[in-house]
Amino acid sequence: MTEKNRNESVASEATVLVGVLLADQPIYDEPLEELEGLATSAGSRVVGHLTQRRQTPDFTTYLGKGKVAELKSLVGATDADIVIFDNDLSPAQTRNLEEAVGVKVLDRSELILDIFASRAQTYQARLAVELAQLQYSLPRLKQMWTHLSRIKMGVGMRGPGEKQLETDRRLVEKRISELRSELRTIEQRKEREVAARSERMTVSLVGYTNAGKSTLLNRLTGSDVVAENRLFATLDTRTRRWQLPGWGPVLLSDTVGFIRDLPHHLIASFKATLEEARQADLLLHVADASNPAALEQIAVVYKVLEELSISEKDALLVLNKVDQADRGQLALIRNRYPNAVPISAYTGEGVDKLSLTVSQALSHNFLDLDVETGVENGRLLAMLSSHGEVLSKRYTDSRVIVHCRVPQRAMGHFRGVDAQIRPHCLPSPQGNGHLLDSNAAAAVVHEPSDTPVPHLINGSSVRK
Repeated sequence: MTEKNRNESVASEATVLVGVLLADQPIYDEPLEELEGLATSAGSRVVGHLTQRRQTPDFTTYLGKGKVAELKSLVGATDADIVIFDNDLSPAQTRNLEEAVGVKVLDRSELILDIFASRAQTYQARLAVELAQLQYSLPRLKQMWTHLSRIKMGVGMRGPGEKQLETDRRLVEKRISELRSELRTIEQRKEREVAARSERMTVSLVGYTNAGKSTLLNRLTGSDVVAENRLFATLDTRTRRWQLPGWGPVLLSDTVGFIRDLPHHLIASFKATLEEARQADLLLHVADASNPAALEQIAVVYKVLEELSISEKDALLVLNKVDQADRGQLALIRNRYPNAVPISAYTGEGVDKLSLTVSQALSHNFLDLDVETGVENGRLLAMLSSHGEVLSKRYTDSRVIVHCRVPQRAMGHFRGVDAQIRPHCLPSPQGNGHLLDSNAAAAVVHEPSDTPVPHLINGSSVRK
């Protein structure tokens, strides 16, 4: 099979789906439902299904010998063009299966890479996909090429010669090195861009693919990014301004969706795309509550976040599509995650509560203060802008009262400054507010609001 044939899209091809259910995997009512969604998302036409339950995969063909014969009969009966496995196959297993059934065989990783290749729009995403494809293809070059004879020799070409395979491998390795270097430059630039927005609080949407993240982004920000009911509709990060009630403007980012058994080299390739999530102040983990496998999908997302080394970030679980969810299943999920926020991004149900909850979560480590000082104290005013967020200023004679929001960890910067600092809108009996000197203000703690701050779920606690 040539490289050209191997890299052709699966679009419009009649496809048979195959899944080997191993002993350590959960049992689903429809074990190939997600694979069918991936195949359909790639444009393939599914014409047959085949599953087998095994303790361990067969070393040579992954399936057992009898199932291989059954698969060959199914391919002939349905006139299928391609077989897609819901498992990752070794190069030898792929070659053996293709020889046995007589059609092209793809595994789960190759299908996902095909989808990413067809959806990549930006230069960065195309580079990431190309790198992931080459890393996947490198150990499979031998089966992709059949012309393994030595290069033709003649006058000026005398010598031991070289196999075409070795030439191809060297070219691929060189291209991989070039792509890594280029993506590393993009990653560094992306890190600088995200760091430059540090004066704004940032919230990032993460979650399983097709959980409704883009629809929620549109609902919260009034934007019109493309939101489709298909897997991996979003590959590039989109950031929009979100006017958060009780807080002010924050930056809300949509990221690429996750999926179980996501190829590791694909995760690494999209490191720059996921930089928004890495630097976010809060993660909104959006889960599809209507999916029968919602609990498994939630666990998968936290596992991927752990692989990306961002599992320790504060995360708020958002149960989307509650308008379509089975009541019994929704109750089961909420029993497991009692602090999750149920919403419907499509109808708007629960979105106001989500906004309030996010405001409280972001406020958890911040102090809402009034700082009164002389109008000539430019140094202090500059410190407030650099270490916190200035919400308003009010001038009285030669004084200025600054309403600001400052991280608790930054209060040490204000020790010894010439200013009166008090909690915002906390009047004293005399009506002029409870005054703190600057040293006392540096040790002040955030007073609880009437509504309790939600418990934030991180990757380690949800998998108990």
